[in-house]
Amino acid sequence: MKQGQVKDRKSGQAKGELVPAQPLASEIRPGQSIELLKELHILTREGKLNQDSRRKLKQVYHLFRFIEEILLDLQAQRKDRASDERGITLADHGAGKSYLGFIVYDLFFKQNPSGHVYGIETRPDLVQKSRELAGRLGFGRMSFLNLSVAESMQAGELPARIDIVTALHACDTATDDAIAFGLQKQALYMVLVPCCQAEVARTLNSGKALSLSRTPLAELWRHPLHTREMGSQITNVLRCLYLEAMGYQVTVTELVGWEHSLKNELIIARYTGQRKRAAAQRLQAILEEFGLTDLLLSRFRLPEGQPLVPSGVV
Repeated sequence: MKQGQVKDRKSGQAKGELVPAQPLASEIRPGQSIELLKELHILTREGKLNQDSRRKLKQVYHLFRFIEEILLDLQAQRKDRASDERGITLADHGAGKSYLGFIVYDLFFKQNPSGHVYGIETRPDLVQKSRELAGRLGFGRMSFLNLSVAESMQAGELPARIDIVTALHACDTATDDAIAFGLQKQALYMVLVPCCQAEVARTLNSGKALSLSRTPLAELWRHPLHTREMGSQITNVLRCLYLEAMGYQVTVTELVGWEHSLKNELIIARYTGQRKRAAAQRLQAILEEFGLTDLLLSRFRLPEGQPLVPSGVV
């Protein structure tokens, strides 16, 4: 303390000095990039945590725990096979500002000698900003690609196989696009947080569920708000059945507490190679019941043969 300064009785801090932020040791994981947390507006410019940013940080860690468990599982599988030196690959579809990709890289990939994170986004300005931030942080095994879904499936910048596909708050049919990408890339895991599913709601609104339109069940989508919620619920049920039919074990849980977000459903799919015929039959039955059979030719296309088993499945 400088000569002439007087300590505050309550805090013990010298008057005139800046009061430091709350200790971050208990809040921030060891080795985590403070600059990244500032860029993501989880920390203030001064490196402090306020009430709002502390809540954001809690949500980030909650989501990362789900993905970390997957990463550690894949890492353990590869350690058991000494000849397999291929690093884990993760592709974040509809990456936006690459919020998720940066956090996962910072907390996991940065500490490992191999592996790569790909951010796929159609808005070129966001792709450029992400590239610049990765450069400043020294995150050398991150790539940001300005590609559509169709382009990403054939792009030479991406490997033939991707271990983990994520899609956080992918709006409307973007989640289905991410699933299609994951199937094409033979993903071992998919981590999906759907958002704003409007396609099925529009179909319900147009009265195509003819077999149910004259029954009491039509009340489930008579009001616009209920139509939206019903459309969202049906869409996610169809997605889970489709993933099971394509050989994935599916877990559905909530991402964060309902007090934080209404777009809260987290779908985690793990490839097992065991296609469920019953799931395919139920998928088709629901599509027929609600007048959605056109989707069998697009978003929920079921191949005649068995899908290829991705490499790395134990």
